[in-house]
Amino acid sequence: MDTNFDLKEHPHSRLNILTGDWILVSPHRTKRPWQGKVEATQADDRPQYDPACYLCPTNKRADGSDNPDYKGSFVFTNDYSSLLLNTPEGGLNEDELLVANSQKGICRVISFSPRHDLTLPQMTTKEISKVVDVWQSEFEDLASYPWIKHIQIFENKGDIMGCSNPHPHGQIWAQNSLPVEVAKETQQQKLHFEQKGTSLLADYLALELKKQDRIVFENDHFVVLVPFWAVWPYETMIISKRHVTSILYFTDEEKHALADAIRRLTIRYDNMFETSFPYSAGMHQSPVNSGEHPYWHWHMHFYPPLLRSATVKKFMVGYEMLANPQRDITAEFAAEKLRGLSEVHYKERG
Repeated sequence: MDTNFDLKEHPHSRLNILTGDWILVSPHRTKRPWQGKVEATQADDRPQYDPACYLCPTNKRADGSDNPDYKGSFVFTNDYSSLLLNTPEGGLNEDELLVANSQKGICRVISFSPRHDLTLPQMTTKEISKVVDVWQSEFEDLASYPWIKHIQIFENKGDIMGCSNPHPHGQIWAQNSLPVEVAKETQQQKLHFEQKGTSLLADYLALELKKQDRIVFENDHFVVLVPFWAVWPYETMIISKRHVTSILYFTDEEKHALADAIRRLTIRYDNMFETSFPYSAGMHQSPVNSGEHPYWHWHMHFYPPLLRSATVKKFMVGYEMLANPQRDITAEFAAEKLRGLSEVHYKERG
């Protein structure tokens, strides 16, 4: 390899060890002038209670049900579920050219707080810990259905991420098969475990902690970092220090530490451009009801779209849609930027 090659200066591709996919990194392009789309910043001032919100306590939902006067988190089956419990088994296969399989599942919504005006970074660690408790109990409950093979816990924050209601909430989709990204991560982790006898992410985490180039912060049980192969400008992962396959095995101390990590990370996000920072976030963990998966290592992805400011976001277009993802700012630059941000929310500063 040419000794003049520099990851900070020259175009290169990076391997996503979790999926086997590649990303093109073009760090020299950060020097180009920006003449792209700029949008007006939207105000994020909301009341504590909105009588028109279908997630606020005591309000009526879209299906006509009345929400209870809940004080913590509230869980219900999505009124417009993407997966249905009563889907009949079936499919289509015509000459291996037209192929379809029925999908059966359960979609639930979790309201994180009764307050309409909050987001996770504005909640206390104790309040987020109660959300983590709900995630764990919901995972356990959904895993009790023997036909469910995968449980996806996630949150879409912000209307540009497709969130239809600003009330703080997330979702859980449970289904009878493995979705594409989880299937790829399963294969990659299994291959590493069979070859090395160790967790892929445990080995990766040990290397990242040694190098420190992409670490944002850590606490006693979790590390927050920008993955070497990050696609989105300020993409991060939370990885458990202990090799556990799912949230089901987290101790009370670990659940509190996860809440701490989520709060500290999302505060940094909001402080980046002093806006309610949008993202899609979700946990990847072991499949259920399909045997043992000792190679799986719990982690949580955060995919935020903002690039240069609160009004400039990254789009997946052109080469990225037709070939593979590409980014300009390096993972190392993003981690340094996130590391330097305050953990006091910008709205709370004096």
